[in-house]
Amino acid sequence: MLRGRESDQRAIDVLLDQARDGRSGVLVIKGEPGIGKTSLLAYAEERAEGMEVLRGLGIETEADIPYASLHLLLRGGLDRLGALPEPQAAALAGALGLAPARADDRFHVGVAVLSLLAELAEERPLLCLVDDAHWLDQASARALRFAAHRLHAEGVVLLFGARDGFDPAGLPERRLAGLDDHSAAQVLADAAPELTGATRVKIIKESAGNPLALLELPRTADLPAYDHSPLPLPERLRLAYAARVGRLPHAARTALLVTALADGGDLDVITNACAALGIEPAALGAAEHSGLVRITGRHVSFAHPLMRAAVFQLSTYDLRLEAHRILAGLLAGQPDRRAWHLAAAATGPDETAARALEESAHRARERGANVSASAAFERAAELSEDRELKGRRLLSAAVDATEEGRLQRAQRLIDAATGLVPDVSARATLPTLRARIAFGQGAPRRAHELLLKGAADVAGDDRAAAALMLVEAARNANRLGDADGLVEAAARLRALDLRPEDDLDLARQAALGSASLLTEGPATALPIMRELVARGSRITPEMHSRRINASYFALQVGDFQAAGEIARAAAEECRANGEISKLAVLHITLATSEIFLGRFTDATATASEGLRLTAETGRPSRAGCMQGMLAWIAAVRGDAGRCAELAAASHAHYDANGIVNGLAWALWAQALLDLGLGRFAEALDRLEAAMAGPVRHQFQAVHFAPDQVEAAARLGLPADGALRRYECWARASGLAWAEAVMHRCQALLEPDGDRAHDHFRTAVRLHTGAGRPWEAARTALVYGERLRRDRHKSAARPHLRAALETFERLDARPWVERARSELRAAGDTGPSAVAAEARSGASPQDVLSPQELQIVRLAAAGRTNKEIGARLFLSPKTVSYHLYRAFPKLNVTSRAQLAGLELG
Repeated sequence: MLRGRESDQRAIDVLLDQARDGRSGVLVIKGEPGIGKTSLLAYAEERAEGMEVLRGLGIETEADIPYASLHLLLRGGLDRLGALPEPQAAALAGALGLAPARADDRFHVGVAVLSLLAELAEERPLLCLVDDAHWLDQASARALRFAAHRLHAEGVVLLFGARDGFDPAGLPERRLAGLDDHSAAQVLADAAPELTGATRVKIIKESAGNPLALLELPRTADLPAYDHSPLPLPERLRLAYAARVGRLPHAARTALLVTALADGGDLDVITNACAALGIEPAALGAAEHSGLVRITGRHVSFAHPLMRAAVFQLSTYDLRLEAHRILAGLLAGQPDRRAWHLAAAATGPDETAARALEESAHRARERGANVSASAAFERAAELSEDRELKGRRLLSAAVDATEEGRLQRAQRLIDAATGLVPDVSARATLPTLRARIAFGQGAPRRAHELLLKGAADVAGDDRAAAALMLVEAARNANRLGDADGLVEAAARLRALDLRPEDDLDLARQAALGSASLLTEGPATALPIMRELVARGSRITPEMHSRRINASYFALQVGDFQAAGEIARAAAEECRANGEISKLAVLHITLATSEIFLGRFTDATATASEGLRLTAETGRPSRAGCMQGMLAWIAAVRGDAGRCAELAAASHAHYDANGIVNGLAWALWAQALLDLGLGRFAEALDRLEAAMAGPVRHQFQAVHFAPDQVEAAARLGLPADGALRRYECWARASGLAWAEAVMHRCQALLEPDGDRAHDHFRTAVRLHTGAGRPWEAARTALVYGERLRRDRHKSAARPHLRAALETFERLDARPWVERARSELRAAGDTGPSAVAAEARSGASPQDVLSPQELQIVRLAAAGRTNKEIGARLFLSPKTVSYHLYRAFPKLNVTSRAQLAGLELG
């Protein structure tokens, strides 16, 4: 019976009841050793009537073996792998060693885990218990966290028990405190009713309400030693266990040591290892009788992890070495575990063990387990006698640590590798890694300098490696708005004599195109970029980085349709192949194209999903851009609070990493909100301040120039710089809609009425059929305003009605109010001039959430729930839940009716 945990038990009961109603829930129960985490997980299992239960465990000695804990959790449900989409089934089977490892995206396994949990919950609710989560191998932890964030309507409960070493990554947490004195006294009375009053009071005080301490301290032979001990409670408990272990016979202690060293607690492995050490099976029985271990079926486990530490403390070095050597021999069929036992048995350089660990590291890398790979490479380096082998292994460990974002660890490994890697290819890797570390640590200028110096150092021996570093330098400088850095990298790149076989022409041209935009202007740069877009459209699907570049340059030249098509095709490939890490950057391009094409609801869905992916895949550098775009859409819709919140979050990311793209969106968003609300001075101040910083080198600076012009014109101020900036780009773009906006700007600044009207008429004509509804409505609005002010009210009304209709469709509320107000002033008292609520027939875009709209569109296209779930990384039940919510909003009762709706 649990004492003093009533509120925690109620929280678990709520989760279990919700699961029985088809809803999912996740909870991380955290606290110090012995505080009651395992007991609460056991309580959940007791209360899981009518539910399927899966049990997992983090094991300290398996923390470097990829997916070891995930296999332990899912082994009872692996017979359902065949029900998963084939790519997911293959990814999970490869990760768990059930099939050849695949070079899948490391988050693809998380999607497969989500699908498998949902599949297992089809017949009855599912309870998953993961104890000692702080010892999960990182690959398992990542997959489980990814799945946990996307559980919704499957009827799954996922409970973690963990110490502070486990990162919940935003999952709900419940921290356990010590029991109150009354509950502690009850626990102690249950465990040791014979204790005297004084001793009872002493133990309650010493235990600090820790239930395990209340159970174990009475068993300690020398209670007075705890009176004034400075030891922390876990150490006291370990000593208490050590006292219990020390009273056992030598054979039982040896059997306990083998159990402590044997990964996974396989009874056959343990008994065979004991036999090799001359220990009879009865010794393991004595250990079980002592209560220190439990034997269930063919599995042996310690009653508490601190017992393992106590066993280590009482063992001898030579016995540990011998046990590791024997276990390595017994685990020939499990090469990863064998490698770590060989390493543990080594007393000096050992190339056999080092080679086994290196092979294990490569297997881990293939399975996306970079943390495990880095640990194996580093240990292999420690066992290497040859200096060059040591350096290569250290460098490999650094690569994996960098990939996983363990930057301090990567820096330490690089420092150790420096001087040990004499060949050019290895030396070329060092500055690139150092630069990525510097960039990740908020030192972008240092990163740029490292890349330039590294390129200079290797250019004479490996021009291709030098070029790649310069391309990386140019890309970083562009992201940071560092014009001088971009120009310098491009100049050095131009000087390199690259050969066709280097296959770097597209990357080189991309860097040179970006630089020429700054040095020579749009007239020179945009033709280069258009060629890159055309070539990028023909690139094969597997060349994602080149297609990403092509879609980026399509944005630069204003071909938003092409940008969206290239990005969407690449994103579909990524979804089909489970390459989730690459989706976030594609979402940036895709959401940007949707914004410029006036598809604001789609852009909201894309950017929102991208923001979730940045959090789930550990790519925070991209979050600022998503937040900035969402702030821009909130500004269009007049949601001042959300705009300010998102803009502040985007600005915080800029402060942390210096990436300017998100900041450009955020500053533009705040200015656009001011403009829509008629705060023209504030809007102009914001945009002029933006142009005084690194944002002036971002492509958004071209597109907010018309807003700068409008704000200045409203205030009767000149805007020659903003007008020239836009005119240069618009003329070079050759796009009708861009020329239309240019004429609008010229009209706004033109004092002569006749010439202004000529510009406006040209703008309206060019907008027709150009596919930029937002800009067309903006032009119609200001033209109508000008006509009304010039006393041409009847001529103004058609333009103002057109603007109002588009703004209403785009849900651009401040602009709706402006258009409606102008219509009233122009003498229009018809339906278009009254409240928007009077319009009937709200569109699906108006009534559905962005995610519901995504799901409904896919369902209307004939996709099944399973297919939709695989595409959006949701479970089929969650898809069904969203459809269930969407149907009443759309006034439909079946999927067949969706085909008749205008879903955009």
